[in-house]
Amino acid sequence: MTILVCGLALFLAIHLVPSFSGFRQKLVEHLGFNGYRGLFTLASFAGLIAIIYGFQAAWLADYLPLYTPPNWGRHVAMFLMLPVFPFFVSVYMKGNITRIIKHPMINAVKLWAVAHLFANGEPYSVALFGSFLVWAVIVRISLAKRDRANPPSTDYPNAIRNDVISVLVGLGIYGLFVWKLHAILIGVPIVA
Repeated sequence: MTILVCGLALFLAIHLVPSFSGFRQKLVEHLGFNGYRGLFTLASFAGLIAIIYGFQAAWLADYLPLYTPPNWGRHVAMFLMLPVFPFFVSVYMKGNITRIIKHPMINAVKLWAVAHLFANGEPYSVALFGSFLVWAVIVRISLAKRDRANPPSTDYPNAIRNDVISVLVGLGIYGLFVWKLHAILIGVPIVA
């Protein structure tokens, strides 16, 4: 599980850098924008690879669960996952979802993490989903402070059209994950 924890630390730490604008600005001044972006990308990729490899290794090691999820936990997880993909799509199709939810990607990560904590009690699952939940809460607080200081524009042309597209595409992706993609990509079928 050490590789998983190191990957999470690297991936989430590098994704916290933008929350600290002064630190980020110093890095950009020192490395240049392209250097900063290259370092960000490389560190993110290395962290992601370590997370995937570490999670798989921990899964194969078959740790005892920290807690046994309730029988209904899987149903709660499926329900909580319903808006996750529409939220992700709405990041690129800005409309009323973005206006109301504010930061849909961060909120999608929080829902994804909580949903999976209802369905998984193994230490590696708790480390993965719990870490992402903590990260998303920290980033959301940071973004709320930034938004109060500098309110973002909420004038989105074609808002209703974009919302409809976000919901339809997002629910389509959700359906694919429930049907087959989760089993193919993660190795765990949702519907047996």
